[in-house]
Amino acid sequence: MENKQISRHLRFLSQLMELHEENPFKIKSIANASFKAEKLPFPLAGKTLVELDKIDGIGKSIATKIIELLETDTLAEIEKLLAETPPGVVDMLRIKGIGPKKIAVIWHDLHIDSVGELYYACNENRLIEAKGFGLKTQEQIRKTIEFNIAAQGKFLYAQAEIIVNDLLLQLNASFTGKKIAVAGEFRRYQEIINELVFVIETENTDQLFSALNEAAYLESASQDEQSWKGKTEHGMQVKIIPAGLGSFIKTLFIETGDEEHVQAVLSKISDLDFQPQSEEEIYEKAGLDFIKPELREGNYWIEKASAHQLPHLITFQDLKGTLHNHSTWSDGVNTLEEMALYSRDQLKLEYFGICDHSKSAFYANGLSIERLLQQFEEVDSLNKKLTGFRIFKGIESDILNDGSLDYPKEILEKIDFVVASVHSNLRMTEEKAMERLIKAIENPYTTILGHPTGRLLLSRDGYPVDYKKLIDACAANQVVIEINANPLRLDLDWRLHQYALKKGVRLSINPDAHRTIGLWDMQYGVHIARKGGLTKEKCLNALSALEIEAFFKSKKEKIFVR
Repeated sequence: MENKQISRHLRFLSQLMELHEENPFKIKSIANASFKAEKLPFPLAGKTLVELDKIDGIGKSIATKIIELLETDTLAEIEKLLAETPPGVVDMLRIKGIGPKKIAVIWHDLHIDSVGELYYACNENRLIEAKGFGLKTQEQIRKTIEFNIAAQGKFLYAQAEIIVNDLLLQLNASFTGKKIAVAGEFRRYQEIINELVFVIETENTDQLFSALNEAAYLESASQDEQSWKGKTEHGMQVKIIPAGLGSFIKTLFIETGDEEHVQAVLSKISDLDFQPQSEEEIYEKAGLDFIKPELREGNYWIEKASAHQLPHLITFQDLKGTLHNHSTWSDGVNTLEEMALYSRDQLKLEYFGICDHSKSAFYANGLSIERLLQQFEEVDSLNKKLTGFRIFKGIESDILNDGSLDYPKEILEKIDFVVASVHSNLRMTEEKAMERLIKAIENPYTTILGHPTGRLLLSRDGYPVDYKKLIDACAANQVVIEINANPLRLDLDWRLHQYALKKGVRLSINPDAHRTIGLWDMQYGVHIARKGGLTKEKCLNALSALEIEAFFKSKKEKIFVR
């Protein structure tokens, strides 16, 4: 084992010890020995314990560790500490800009134990609540994590959207007068984008490819007769498909749907040489109603299109209000009034649901009973002040480890609606997760099940649960399921929407906004809702202010009947 490897093991040991807040003098001693070991002009391998002990900065204790490393390739102390440390916390050590001391605060004080949860906390503005952190550090950590995610070659839809808009501007400037359109995963509103696909009309493919090779905004990777492939400075993979004059629409159709969908449609067309003037014409020739790009996954919607049973998909304009939002009362950036006014004046909505964190969420400045009642006084005051607009009193109640909600019955009775969510003790067996969630769903005060699968895209899978049984429980207890529109969540997964809708479950497109600009995340929720086939009739916050007030009252009346 070379000195550099020995140094790395010792440094890793000192970092683990710091995470576990062990003796600071011992930590410093091992860290110094790590630095010394790498700089030595001779190899440590082959030295005896006595010889190692005599080296300045090593000493007998560390010499013993070096001998153990040389003999076993590891340290029992490292293995012991690793067994006591969540893998996600160890992963944080690879994030530039934060050391073990800050990670220990993140882990012990904020109870965050994965990189995905850390990134989510940065987006929720939660990190600045911790000792030793500020806005600058939080932003640095967020950007570093984004860079690391991008290095994996995968992007959230919201991240890809920025790149797409920039690329379209540059491509249109480079190829003036040419038809250019985005296709592929992005046009289908996939939640994770692996590659951006553009179709460009051209009379001369070689000329097009030559221009792309010279473009400063794209790095060339490869090309063949069918496509040009490259990547952006962000690391996003890009594929450019040339389309001859007259074949642009057909090429766009082929490059938009997944392979199963495209082949299923084309198999219904006898004349495959025809040149359509619109995508509607393609589906018409196949004997189908027009299928929107976001539904072009597999053949499920092809059967619906054949039977004239396609849904009239929800739009952003169909939304009348926003539920599940946070303010400075807990971990939000903007005040309750600022959030409400932005919803009214910028989004042109009729109502706003405040859902700050409940008392057990101390890491997010959760509301004690006293503070919750004080907030409700502010809501009453604002409702008198804001004409033509309504603020509803809500809470995002933690689902506690035993499945109960975070406030007693007499407090829950005062709340217009409750979003019940899991935020802690996420590592559960399927049996425990189902027991916990079903108990919360069966609680008569639960109105909406928040971010129901608990996933964080590109960083954390959902809970190990039977999602269909979870949806069945919501149907039986008339609990609405959230489509959390935060780009990191987009949860409930669109693949489960149809099952929920068939069971009669309403869905609610909630931004989980922690600042005014976050309210616009509902557009991503709408994208994913459309992909799942949601209509406005089945969306809770497509109800008007009067309708949703009646909905909340009806829910409460059923509680009292019990």
